[in-house]
Amino acid sequence: MEFIDLLMLGFSHSLTPTNLFYCLVGALLGTLIGVLPGVGPTATIAMLLPITFSLPPLAALVMLAGIYYGAQYGGSTTAILLNVPGEATAAVTAIDGHQMAKNGRPGPALAIAALGSFFAGTIGTLLIAILALPLAALALKFGAPEYFSLMVLALVTSVALAHGSLLKAFAMIFLGLAFGMIGTDVYTGAQRFTFGNLQLADGVSIVALAVGTFGVSEILRNMESRQAERRLTAKVQGLLPSRDELRRSIGPVLRGTFLGSLLGVLPGGGPLLASFGSYSMEKNISRHPETFGKGAVEGIAGPESANNAGAQTSFIPMLTLGIPANPVLALLLGAMILQGIQPGPNVAVRNPDIFWGLITSMWIGNVMLVVLNLPLIGIWVRLLSIPYKALFPTILVFSSIGTFSVTGNVFDLYSIVFFGLLAYLLIKLGCEPAPFILGFILGPIMEETLRRAMILSNGDPLIFVQRPISATLLAFSAIAVLFVVLPMISNRRADIFVED
Repeated sequence: MEFIDLLMLGFSHSLTPTNLFYCLVGALLGTLIGVLPGVGPTATIAMLLPITFSLPPLAALVMLAGIYYGAQYGGSTTAILLNVPGEATAAVTAIDGHQMAKNGRPGPALAIAALGSFFAGTIGTLLIAILALPLAALALKFGAPEYFSLMVLALVTSVALAHGSLLKAFAMIFLGLAFGMIGTDVYTGAQRFTFGNLQLADGVSIVALAVGTFGVSEILRNMESRQAERRLTAKVQGLLPSRDELRRSIGPVLRGTFLGSLLGVLPGGGPLLASFGSYSMEKNISRHPETFGKGAVEGIAGPESANNAGAQTSFIPMLTLGIPANPVLALLLGAMILQGIQPGPNVAVRNPDIFWGLITSMWIGNVMLVVLNLPLIGIWVRLLSIPYKALFPTILVFSSIGTFSVTGNVFDLYSIVFFGLLAYLLIKLGCEPAPFILGFILGPIMEETLRRAMILSNGDPLIFVQRPISATLLAFSAIAVLFVVLPMISNRRADIFVED
């Protein structure tokens, strides 16, 4: 009964006119940026952070979440019709989806992608709701030592958010921690790393850092390599799949949903890994693998279900443990901090209206996406005609206005430029910005809980291993370090002892 009561509490908040409106806005924006290649949910959410500062907490989170899972829907539209994946997760869908469109079946391909996404998103949201209660009960046992150990685990697992060099990933974490320490010490009142600049006394603005790191740098990268123009070769007429297409889609949708739900909670590219894994699985178990790449409906239904289930279940570690599974959810943590909400296990206990309101809004958002996406296909495709030279400056102008409106401080505009150029340079050097933003967001929380724990123990660091939950989390952190370090060591040994 408690589960039903909490769901009713969530619906009572998510079904208000204000939250329904922002859920619709998020779904529409998510579809839009999913359709437009080169924008992406990470950059969009970063640039919308200033706007969320003036919104109610639940409305802000509902809109940002809608942008994230809405982008999964939008990415498949242009992948099928134009062979241009709007989102990385839609790249697999393009293989058979575009072939199906060229074979005269674009409508059924879009319908199967939308229906599979809706089913997978619904199951993923249900899993969040089911796991919320036991994890919320666990949250009541968390104190300062447990929070610190949890932050350590989050930072260690964030290495999986980056691709390439392990050393560079750790360097980005420490860089984020360093920027997070800028400002006034809350215990002593001393200014740290401000270099005498009073503008930095309150620390670096998370809005300016996010907009610069993800928004400006992404625009600079896309200005370097613009997408080639594509023309729609197939006209969408009917959307209704045949009975045979529906029958062949059921198994892939179920398998894709299961696989995506499991992989979504993993740090890194859970939805992306799920979509590729689903396609490979469907091809391997198919009786006619030769049809894949030539318009196989299984190659659409499976990956689309997998990436949407993964997008939904990636909220589980973020909402229940305060550990973001990808850069988008790291920015959602930043939005929670802006709203005065302390991320972590106690969100479900301290803010049940926001926690359950966000979960139930995902059901509503998925319904909106199905209803809106298919009738508006023509509009989404026409948006591809907007030239980047007009789109990108407009985005920058509105991002700057939004950032300035949060504090009214011109210094934040300079910060946007600084972090944009810094992130662009780091990306050129092969560094990923995701661990950087996570270190910046979690660093101050980690420092505060460390100092609280040391005060409680009178300076005895053994408190972190004497408490069972804290010791378990630190053990998981050590295991995670071994998993990412050992392959690197073995590869180096193989290189050293290779015979000439």
